[in-house]
Amino acid sequence: MQAVIIAGGKGARLRERLGGLPKPMAPVGGRPLLEHQILLARHYGFTDIVLLTGYGAQYVREYFGNGERWGVEVRYCEEPDPLGTAGAVLANLAGLQERFLVMYGDTMLNVHLQRFWEAHAASSAATLFLHPNDHPQDSDLVELDAAGRVAVFHPCPHAAGKYYANLVNAALYVIDRKALEPYASPAAFPDFGKHLFPHLLREGLRLGGYRSPEYIKDAGTPERLDTVIAAYESGRIALGSLATPAPAVFLDRDGTLNREVSHVKAPSELEVLPGTASAIRRLNEAGIRTVVITNQPVVARGECSEADLAEIHRKLETELGAGGAYLDAIYYCPHHPERGFAGERPELKFPCACRKPATGLVAQAVRDLNLDLARCWLIGDSSRDIATAAGAGIRSILVKTGHAGAGGVYRSAPDAVLPDLPQAVDFLLADRSRFEGYRKQP
Repeated sequence: MQAVIIAGGKGARLRERLGGLPKPMAPVGGRPLLEHQILLARHYGFTDIVLLTGYGAQYVREYFGNGERWGVEVRYCEEPDPLGTAGAVLANLAGLQERFLVMYGDTMLNVHLQRFWEAHAASSAATLFLHPNDHPQDSDLVELDAAGRVAVFHPCPHAAGKYYANLVNAALYVIDRKALEPYASPAAFPDFGKHLFPHLLREGLRLGGYRSPEYIKDAGTPERLDTVIAAYESGRIALGSLATPAPAVFLDRDGTLNREVSHVKAPSELEVLPGTASAIRRLNEAGIRTVVITNQPVVARGECSEADLAEIHRKLETELGAGGAYLDAIYYCPHHPERGFAGERPELKFPCACRKPATGLVAQAVRDLNLDLARCWLIGDSSRDIATAAGAGIRSILVKTGHAGAGGVYRSAPDAVLPDLPQAVDFLLADRSRFEGYRKQP
């Protein structure tokens, strides 16, 4: 398989750190960024490496040679003048395989590339790797449709007063060459995210969206490079792939993240509780997956459509993003077993395996995100949440916001009771052994 790495960046913002080297040669853990990428590519079977070089091409060529040292074959395509990310690929399109992977040479990543490659559908011109990050307000965002295809690009700066899903174009793509051949004009489409992909969408081509919480970071500024180096030294990058089972905190939504108002039906009714963003940000920084699992019977009852619910969740993600926090995934159950509501949707009125305290949402998250249940917790405000944790065999914290466990319909006991989400996160992070292997018996 072939990986095309765009390695011609000058790195003006890193000039003092690089001493004339191009951005992809920035050192992390004693190796250039580009070497980390080639090692990752080789691990997943990408042994045909095409380096699109420009500024400082001689340094790249001298270091990597023909790639034999790394067990790959390296070929070079040097651009005399900067063509942009898409422009560089389009200029060399004729020499590429029918399907190829594109990476940017100034990113640090640990992604299960085989899983990403296999997710690419033959009906799509390209598949984009998308992920949440801690600064969505100044990132180029992508909106997906119900089928997981790209529907809209939201370039930065974003419109004021609008809510956006925290889904960032991470500059990692699987591309079918034949889809690009009619547009092989480097000057017309210099950038993938700003020019080529939006044009393909307008032309009616399909672009797939692959959502993943895996580690991928731009290291193109001194601050970002330092963040990457710190993550590497802490071991967070090594554990950042879906190939490695991960710890997680499952989070109830209403009464835990936002104020309980007896069924949120519109974005105006969602009020994020104080300290929520900072608490989730600390879990993000600790490398703990954050996964919302929530019952939303308002959909089955006809009080809120799926589109309305998506807008509610966009508000939640926008407000968390403003506080430097993100959720790795949101799962919801739209069903409700009881009938008799005006406007209810009969097709959603049945007992299901995903409505808490059933554990279907937990099981789905485990499959999607490769979670290690032995290192997971659940935080919620109701006895239903605590029963869900018990059924899944994981530990739980009852918070006193929202329902505060009132009702006692389910008799499972939490492992801790704390005032709110921030204090629950304090408790979990105060002793990292709490995320070591343990399995409560269901």
